[in-house]
Amino acid sequence: MKTSRVAGILLAAGEGSRLGTPKALLEFEGERLVDRGVRLLEEGGCHPVVVVLGAATVQVRGAITVRNPGWATGMGSSLRVGLGALPDEAEFVVVALADQPLIRPGAVRALIGAGAGLAVATYGGRRRNPVLIARGHFAEVAGLAVGDAGARPFMKAHPELVTEVPCDEHGDPADIDTPEDLRRLEAQ
Repeated sequence: MKTSRVAGILLAAGEGSRLGTPKALLEFEGERLVDRGVRLLEEGGCHPVVVVLGAATVQVRGAITVRNPGWATGMGSSLRVGLGALPDEAEFVVVALADQPLIRPGAVRALIGAGAGLAVATYGGRRRNPVLIARGHFAEVAGLAVGDAGARPFMKAHPELVTEVPCDEHGDPADIDTPEDLRRLEAQ
């Protein structure tokens, strides 16, 4: 699979209600989560990277930014907006979340290298993010992505298509939802 045909989507639309600030704007180790997520996807081999924003409007260098007007309805609408913004040349997309700053580019490279049409990173045997999706699945993934569910409903409906890719050596999928989460991850 040629990485030039693999795009990235960074979901960064949430308001971070438990954090008190939109996650896209939050800094971790001196870098905004949105910039860190774009770097994750780019260094992993995704070009271009589409960042889906919502609660916050922010300039992101080196990425295509799109706004999800329905961001408050959950991750599903952001995934649909992101998929709709991909260039026609993108045969695959790797979808990542802005609030998982400890995932490293090796996870993205491992998904791309799996040679699958639908691949999900696992940590300790549990499915987490990022996820790789082939263009042939975009429409059905978008149709099933509602509320706070992204690609999970599609994977549940088509378990025979899912390739699990162990990514334990490529970081930690812990996310930042609260100030306590941020402090805990900064201490690691």
